[in-house]
Order: sequence, then structure tokens, then C-alpha cells
Amino acid sequence: MTVTLIDPEGHVAVPDYHHVAVATGSRQVHIAGQVAWDAQGALVAPGDLAGQVLQVYRNVAAALAAAGATFHDVVRFTWYAAGWKEDHYAAFAAGVERAAREFDIPKAPASLIGVEILFQPGILVEAEVTAVVD
Repeated sequence: MTVTLIDPEGHVAVPDYHHVAVATGSRQVHIAGQVAWDAQGALVAPGDLAGQVLQVYRNVAAALAAAGATFHDVVRFTWYAAGWKEDHYAAFAAGVERAAREFDIPKAPASLIGVEILFQPGILVEAEVTAVVD
């Protein structure tokens, strides 16, 4: 395996990600911001944060596969959320849980950054992903 996920002793355990990823592969995969679009460019799950998070995971899975990678090769997720408020977290986490039922997601280190607006109105989340493969 090229990626080892670690939670340092003394750090708060967070169920949705690990604090550290150590990668030993030789090829880096950088995936541009993925949003909740389908293959035709239509927004999936308008107004539904959990549904959009799930679609982002689906798009990331396809991008990883195109590069010969899987979620087990991911060393970093950076999430951007439009109009973020703390009470949105439950819906975000529900989307992650739905994705975990569909994909084998080891939960690499992640950041969730609130922004005013994303690329187009209606897009609630976007994720940039970095993976390392042999």
C-alpha cells in the first residue's frame, strides 16, 4: 500500500478523517475541484447537501479510476462549502456516510473550508483531491 493514515497520539480523534497521510508512491494525482455534476453537466441533488457530497464522491471515484488510482491512494481531500454554517455539518456527514456505503473510503486527511459562493449558483460543495500511486 502506498498510503498510511495516522492519527498522532494526543490529537482529537475525528470520525470522518485521519490527521496524517504518509505516501510512498512515485506518481502524484491531482484532481481539480469536483462538483455535483452528472456526465451531461447537470447539477445533481439541487439544494441537497448530502446528495451533492455523494455525487462529488462519485465524480472523484471516476477521476481516480481514470488515473489508475482508488480512494486508498488519496492523501488529501480539500472541501469547499458555499454559505457554510456549523449546522450544515450533519448533512455533510450524511453525504460522507452515503458515499462510504457505496465506496471503500479510508478517510484521508481533509479540510472543510467555508466560502461565500462556488463556481455556479446551486453548487453547495466542491472537492480537490490529491492521491499518490506507485
